[in-house]
Amino acid sequence: MLDEFIHEPRIAYFSMEIALRNEIPTYAGGLGMLAGDTMRSAADLDLPMVAVSLVSHAGYFRQEIDAQGRQMEHAETWDIRHWAQPLDAKIAVQIDGRTVWIGGWLYVLEGHMGGRQPVLLLDTDLNENGSNDREITHHLYGGDSVYRLKQEIVLGLGGVRLLNAIGFTIRHYHMNEGHSALLGLELMRRFTYSTEHLRPGESHYDLPRVRDLCSFTTHTPVEAGHDRFSYDLVQRVLDNDFDMDTIKRLAGEDSLNMTRLALNLSEYVNGVAKKHAEVSNAMFPGYKVHAITNGVHPYTWAAESFRQLYDHYLPGWCHEPQLLMRADCCIPEAAIWQAHVQAKQHLIEKVQALAGVALKPDVPILGFARRMTAYKRPDLLFSDLDRLRAIARKQPFQIVLAGKAHPNDENGKHLIEQLYAHARALAGTIPVVYLPDYDLALAQTLTAGVDVWLNTPLPPLEASGTSGMKAAFNGVPNLSVLDGWWIEGCIEGVTGWAIGDTAGMADGNAHALYDKLEQVVLPLYYGHSDGGWLRVMKGAISKNASYFNSHRMMRRYATEAYAR
Repeated sequence: MLDEFIHEPRIAYFSMEIALRNEIPTYAGGLGMLAGDTMRSAADLDLPMVAVSLVSHAGYFRQEIDAQGRQMEHAETWDIRHWAQPLDAKIAVQIDGRTVWIGGWLYVLEGHMGGRQPVLLLDTDLNENGSNDREITHHLYGGDSVYRLKQEIVLGLGGVRLLNAIGFTIRHYHMNEGHSALLGLELMRRFTYSTEHLRPGESHYDLPRVRDLCSFTTHTPVEAGHDRFSYDLVQRVLDNDFDMDTIKRLAGEDSLNMTRLALNLSEYVNGVAKKHAEVSNAMFPGYKVHAITNGVHPYTWAAESFRQLYDHYLPGWCHEPQLLMRADCCIPEAAIWQAHVQAKQHLIEKVQALAGVALKPDVPILGFARRMTAYKRPDLLFSDLDRLRAIARKQPFQIVLAGKAHPNDENGKHLIEQLYAHARALAGTIPVVYLPDYDLALAQTLTAGVDVWLNTPLPPLEASGTSGMKAAFNGVPNLSVLDGWWIEGCIEGVTGWAIGDTAGMADGNAHALYDKLEQVVLPLYYGHSDGGWLRVMKGAISKNASYFNSHRMMRRYATEAYAR
């Protein structure tokens, strides 16, 4: 099966997580969703790539929430043999002074248009390894910093070596976040100068060649999102063949900063929205951070009713999603509304099945679903319950929430408990439903079925955010803080609505959210007989979905990052 992929040079796309399909739990959230959409668009566009990730036998975790809102985590084990083929080759890396063997699995991502892309899932659960080393590729983002460093050694060093061992010719390496930055060290080992002509203190690594081979996408302005490892840990766990003085010059003197290492070993660096690139340039002075705003895969995120709608009125939209620009003039409003009614009914049925709550089809649904962490501010909507009740008594609405908190994020878990408490306090006035175990399938149902997509991050901490882009493919307007992609996507009253301004003060945003909901969004929904609401739905499709898609994103990567 490998023969169809190794006959031409490819771009190697390294990501700690990747969302391939709902039955394969090798992803935790937005980073993995983006990686999956990247490869799906590569398949549609016949862009020769190969993804490298971890097999994550126990997944991220399966979320259970009790009646009080307390999150419990369970391993989400899966059998890779049902989905992928084992690779014949094995390679070894040194970890903690031991030889750790790495095998792999080939998953072939098949696009809906017939394209195929290889995905390698690295695996240390081999008979050659001891029990601790076999577990390195079990838990996605599990364990402590030692476990994380071991995983990143497997991903970076092991990934490059395995690609070479099975015959891939790689013409470019793309690091999706800093987790895979150690691949640069492996390339440094491969490309060196002759030492006889070097001056004292001059590096024998061919750093310009390594940089020319690498691109790096940084995804977060949140400090905790940038992995750092103490050099005491690095010297104990990492292969001591690497020159530590050179590593310190590249990754920081105080600790090994994976983002700094990736920055110094990549010729092309980009953020995931225009604002994020500006923030990143300020965070990392001396580096040029370009902007390629994220996008989502058209076919994956359009509900079946909208796929059929677009196929009928805008054939070819899957390959050329810019055709959706014509939605505002070429698709009848009644047809868009009917497609939305079908998607909404599917969500209502899902809520009934998962939570036992019967939502009303004629009452607007606000949707909020993302990783539960403080800067996302999932509790902003519930800042003033009395005002929320007053709004709902005049103009009823319903709320559907979802999202996981990282197992080590106690504040995130507490937020879920608070949301449950708010739901109990609002019972009888506003139906509030929290759906457990947010995954790829639930994301597809939610982003398509709600009437308004809500996003309330604390600026400027939202690097991009892609859930609102997914909603746009289903004609769902965004009601969002001006941060991340929404700064580019918001045309007030045309594609959705802004909450507050770019200053992003927490109290002001709470008041601004209530004002916009009470005075603009809900009146427009309940008065949509005049066509105002349908015009905003059309605007979301024609102005946002037509641009914020992964086909546009990958065409830019191909011409700006990879063609060097």
